[in-house]
Amino acid sequence: MRPKYDYDTPLRVLRNLRNDGTFPGLPTGTLLVRRGSIGHVRDVGSFLQDQIIYAVHFLDQDRVVGCREEELQPADAPWAPSRFETRERVTPRIPLGVAGERVAQPGDSGEVVEVLRDAPDGVLYHVDFAGRVLQVSEDLLGLLDTLSSTK
Repeated sequence: MRPKYDYDTPLRVLRNLRNDGTFPGLPTGTLLVRRGSIGHVRDVGSFLQDQIIYAVHFLDQDRVVGCREEELQPADAPWAPSRFETRERVTPRIPLGVAGERVAQPGDSGEVVEVLRDAPDGVLYHVDFAGRVLQVSEDLLGLLDTLSSTK
């Protein structure tokens, strides 16, 4: 297990980072760093001997936050901002189906399982709707809480 990034490497965080209870002085769940923010590696360590953890200093927030390798990308890599992130609850804006079978309709709850930022037509998502995973474009999704509160 070798680290992919070295000390002082500029990196972009791919998802919102919230306090999991290990960041001192702030309540659990507090947003620490927004997705897309850029920081620099200050230290590299491991967790449970199978995960590389980078201590990344985000200058704009003046915070050093522990990040897993899969949460980071080089700062100069192409970046496509997204409206949603992994584990967010979403609902389709129109009925969705596969081969004529309706899988999800507006108001149904789905969970984003993967964000695909490198699609040629914009950001796509793998969304789990009751055990069926669909690939859905960003413009066809809304946050579940936002849409249900406006009805």
